[in-house]
Amino acid sequence: MSTFAKASSKFNYKPLLALAAAAAGGYGYVNYKKGAPAPQSPKNPAPAASLLATNVREATTSVSSFEKYQQIYNDIAKKLIDEDDYDDGSYGPILVRLAWHCSGTYDQNDPSKNKGGSYAGTMRFQKEQDDPENAGLKTAQDFLEPFKTKYPELSYGDLWTLGGVVSIQELGGPKIKWRPGRKELGLDAVPPYHRLPHAPEEEPDYVRSVFHNRLGFTDQEMVCLIGVGHALGRCHTNASGFDGPWTFSPTMVTNDFFKLLLDEDWKVRDWNGPKQYTDSKTKSLMMLPTDMALKTDSKFREYVELYAKDEEKCMKDFADVFSRLLELGIKFPDSTKPMVFKTLEEQDQ
Repeated sequence: MSTFAKASSKFNYKPLLALAAAAAGGYGYVNYKKGAPAPQSPKNPAPAASLLATNVREATTSVSSFEKYQQIYNDIAKKLIDEDDYDDGSYGPILVRLAWHCSGTYDQNDPSKNKGGSYAGTMRFQKEQDDPENAGLKTAQDFLEPFKTKYPELSYGDLWTLGGVVSIQELGGPKIKWRPGRKELGLDAVPPYHRLPHAPEEEPDYVRSVFHNRLGFTDQEMVCLIGVGHALGRCHTNASGFDGPWTFSPTMVTNDFFKLLLDEDWKVRDWNGPKQYTDSKTKSLMMLPTDMALKTDSKFREYVELYAKDEEKCMKDFADVFSRLLELGIKFPDSTKPMVFKTLEEQDQ
């Protein structure tokens, strides 16, 4: 367990009652303004190889040394320890959500400058911050902003994705390979709204339409991304409209989401809010309609059962697919090799 995980463990197992509700936790699920249309399933098949070959942006070759990025990693990790005044004692989950949201807007079918992904750092513009999908993420951006001031050569895309890597590793998760070289593009590169999954959707084909048709992930990869991501953080009524954590340890990277999804008796919550599920036993946990699709669809469920039984494989697969998520739509030069950072605990040994 990492130094930060140990430092925040006192927050993990308290009764999850009356906790702060500042911004949405977890990642990848969003709220829509009243009256806004839900995203539709793409009609197009997977793009041709010729399109994929051109639908990328070139990362810069002007990057710093591994030692410099390890230093930035350490600075972010130390701040995570020092500032524990956010949900359940950790800013980590919302930093993971920021990394996901700035990466998950990518559309492999879109050859335009608005193709999305982490490359352009466009969430620094108010237009993208105002996308209802990104409600609450200003908190994560503000947390990381001092590092942009200290290391001005670091692009926002690199900073936000590195913040997610730091959080996953320091919260007890697997090592995530990461590469620098993203650039900052202008306001005209902001991607369209509503590209991230719409939580009220319970149809498995809808989940596939987002993760497979647009992002290019397989069933197994999308199950892994959703499940491990939802082991972290919580939802908030003033951001996503939903309420509560998915697991009892929302500041630890685990496979508990998969276990709880299978083992608990989930009922539709009776409350004045959007449809969500609550566990019958404690009524302190939640699942989104999109989460339940992973249990009801036979192909998705196969991987839910796999990851519930085998945490080692779960973490290995998550490390691979999360790293890919952060690099969607980016072509890195051969000279920029993937970096794997040491946690603070490893450096203390």
